[in-house]
Amino acid sequence: MIVRESSDEDIAAACKPRRLDSRKGENGVVMVVGGSWLYHGAPLLSALAALRAGVDLAYLVVPERISTALRAYTPSIIVMPLTDYKLTPRMVQRVVDTITGVNSIVVGPGLARGSEKGIIRLLDYAMNSKIKAVLDATALFPEVLQTIKGSGFILTPHAGEYRRVFKYELPTTLEERAEKVRVEASEHRITILLKGMVDVISDGSTVVLNRKSWEAAGMTVGGTGDALAGLAAGLMARGATAFEAAVAAARVNGLAGVMAVKKKGFHITPEDVIEQFPDILKDYDRVL
Repeated sequence: MIVRESSDEDIAAACKPRRLDSRKGENGVVMVVGGSWLYHGAPLLSALAALRAGVDLAYLVVPERISTALRAYTPSIIVMPLTDYKLTPRMVQRVVDTITGVNSIVVGPGLARGSEKGIIRLLDYAMNSKIKAVLDATALFPEVLQTIKGSGFILTPHAGEYRRVFKYELPTTLEERAEKVRVEASEHRITILLKGMVDVISDGSTVVLNRKSWEAAGMTVGGTGDALAGLAAGLMARGATAFEAAVAAARVNGLAGVMAVKKKGFHITPEDVIEQFPDILKDYDRVL
């Protein structure tokens, strides 16, 4: 097992150059599918993070009940309302018939329970259409593993979600955790980003540990994981591989959290973290 620490070189590797003569849509299109009457903010944070990753367009697919509020928040995101409260197979068909040109999707943030059939239908479509995906929150359930096997998709669980998906408790030592994550990533041929004070990322062969300074204790505020998922999807939409995107997103998100805490102490919001992304990523901007 190859184990290494994350570095700024990982950010550079994931930040692909854009053509000088590129047009809207050619530098990444992300679609975020999530939200419910209780959790309206989670998918919005993912979409905002994807935009800060440098993509051209971000779509937000949410229940109609919360769509007006999200539209009012920002004009920068395209909102598609769904008439069903849950992500049903019928709603998935409406989504794929309406939105085209998507490079990557985020599935799960704030999504209502009982959406499993719709999630599987959407992920099947993504695999068949060569669309990259990040699975978080509600999209992390045991049955999804068979569907996405061999897809290369990114899973972004915290320890509790990891237990729910893989049906066992993680070991306490970092070395043992790293091996478990590597084995599961290898078996299912996916990329796993296990979130924690030390993030563990693996594609089944290499394991990267992303350590953070003490200020990252402030990142327990709700929404930073949603931002991470959107950032990873944004980097993939711009051309990064799943593993490149997962490692870079973990590092950037951690650095941004530390920067936000240094400015505001343990009184930050997830928006504060997202607003730090450009200050980190702009040093890696390139054109061809």
